[in-house]
Amino acid sequence: MTVLDILTYPDKFLKKQTAAVENIDGALQTVFDNMAATMYQAPGIGLAAPQVGIGQSFVIYDIAPREEGHDLQVLVNPKIITSEGEIISENEGCLSVPEFRADVKRAERILVEGVDRDGNPLRFEADGMLAIVIQHELDHLDGTLFIDHISALKRQMYKRRVKKEMKQR
Repeated sequence: MTVLDILTYPDKFLKKQTAAVENIDGALQTVFDNMAATMYQAPGIGLAAPQVGIGQSFVIYDIAPREEGHDLQVLVNPKIITSEGEIISENEGCLSVPEFRADVKRAERILVEGVDRDGNPLRFEADGMLAIVIQHELDHLDGTLFIDHISALKRQMYKRRVKKEMKQR
């Protein structure tokens, strides 16, 4: 497996909407595996296709505790059908927004549809950490970063810091 480069803010590719996956073939299976290797090495608990420069609609995630081993999940062409309630995702972070964490409002419960890595239909409810991770990753498919959900002041502070770091390179 190959570890892929993770795009980081302010890369413009992260703001693009993705296209639906038309065919799950062997090449895409390899991409899923490479993304998993990338996510685990980072380390992270979720990774969306746009974060590695792929403009297609799929995400991977694994919220299993590390000591329990891996439980990789792949969601292709996922959609949130319904959402209810509100929860604060405390200290949320993102591999594409390094060295920044913030509290983000998310739906408490969601109903998700899509297909798995083998093309089998999926429909399931998620709450708690799973709901937060899925909402975060699906935002990437729409070109939304978690910093788009925080106050304008906090977002501007982060953007200024990134610009300053880029000038110093």
